[in-house]
Amino acid sequence: MSEDKITYDDVQQYEKMFSLTPSFLLERFAKKNTNLVLKFESKARSFLSNLSDHQKNKLNIVLNSSVEELQAVMADAYSRTNKKQYKILANPKYREFIELNINEVRKMIE
Repeated sequence: MSEDKITYDDVQQYEKMFSLTPSFLLERFAKKNTNLVLKFESKARSFLSNLSDHQKNKLNIVLNSSVEELQAVMADAYSRTNKKQYKILANPKYREFIELNINEVRKMIE
């Protein structure tokens, strides 16, 4: 596993998180370009404050990755698992949704 890129192995560790939101809801949020980080701010802050150093490093890699790189990892995850949530997140038409939420996480940890 590379230390400077996010891989399927990294995604697999958090598979439960990706599956928490039913795919039909995730797609609705993505279509509406919903700021999920802000919508679930207290949970997001709690999650971020409990990260280990290793998890913080991985989060920094995500925050410094291009959306194209992240969507490629989601496409890989979808091809391996067939989970609709990954397919939605890999869809290029939801690029703005991903950018918006990543930017919110960036603001939160500054």
